[in-house]
Amino acid sequence: MKLVVQEFLTLDGVSQGPGSPDEDTSGGFTRGGWFVPHLDEEFDRLVSAWLGEADAFLFGRRTYVSFARDWPKMTDHPSAAALNGLPKYVASHSLTEAAWDPTTILSGDVPAQVAELKRQPGRELQVHGSAELAQSLLAAGLVDTLRLVIAPVVVGQGRRLFPDGGAPAGLRLVRHEMTPGGLSVHTFESTGVPAYGTYGATP
Repeated sequence: MKLVVQEFLTLDGVSQGPGSPDEDTSGGFTRGGWFVPHLDEEFDRLVSAWLGEADAFLFGRRTYVSFARDWPKMTDHPSAAALNGLPKYVASHSLTEAAWDPTTILSGDVPAQVAELKRQPGRELQVHGSAELAQSLLAAGLVDTLRLVIAPVVVGQGRRLFPDGGAPAGLRLVRHEMTPGGLSVHTFESTGVPAYGTYGATP
């Protein structure tokens, strides 16, 4: 399977709490819900198309707990069948049980277990949210595709997908779309380590 990371970001790179003010208030974050005003039918269509490519999902603990609480109740939502029915994996050293079936808990050497999942047949193993997990997977060189959905807003605080001191990564833009609500959708493929150069006139 191909490992695909999907993240919602602000213009200043924040990934925390896109869905509601109380989604994730850890660290004193008070500006959640910044993504919601920009949702529209075109974005719903894109998400449905992405979910149609998934054969399994991978979550960090915080995102998993939130999804497991909400999605089983949202059976009328067009994304519910995929999220509730497909295999799910959660990376956690604290969870001992996971009631959102079918779920497997990954602990110990998570990158090695994810690498093993990638060797299984299938299309996409999708990471939704779970920014800290995504950071560790990028650092381990396991991410094949990165889908970033950037909202036209600056929130000025919160956890960022790419924090200072994070692992470098080379990427190649393969697709770019805009939605009527102002969301900028960038799809990148991993190219390994970044290339560097020096700007200057040709001698």
